[in-house]
Amino acid sequence: MFRRPTSPEHLNGLSRDTAIAALGIVFTEVGPDYLRGTMPVDERTRQPYGLLHGGASVLFAETLGSSAGNQCVPEGSVCVGIEINANHVRGVRSGLVTGTARAVHVGGRTQVWEIRIEDEHGRLACISRLTLAVVAAGGA
Repeated sequence: MFRRPTSPEHLNGLSRDTAIAALGIVFTEVGPDYLRGTMPVDERTRQPYGLLHGGASVLFAETLGSSAGNQCVPEGSVCVGIEINANHVRGVRSGLVTGTARAVHVGGRTQVWEIRIEDEHGRLACISRLTLAVVAAGGA
């Protein structure tokens, strides 16, 4: 499914000096039809009540989905987010969450990705759906 060869190391390199790095997000695995990463639940990603901040979960989800989507487009094209939703189904107070992005639809003009974020026990914390537009590079 991915058109561009990539690795976690490559994606982590692209993330230097971005919100991705500031929140401690790390790409960990590129599979044949998914992209996986982790994010710490700590002072950078918690809200004042001690739980994983929903906005941090959404940033994590969009990071995984957009990064995966950009590996599916031909040279000269890029993906940009046009809509995201998230259902926060379990609070997480500490540790590491793992997110996995899988394609629902990969078309020439749009893509839809589902991103599941789970706690360290494999329990679903957040499920998100991201819609991406495929545009000409430089036209985003």
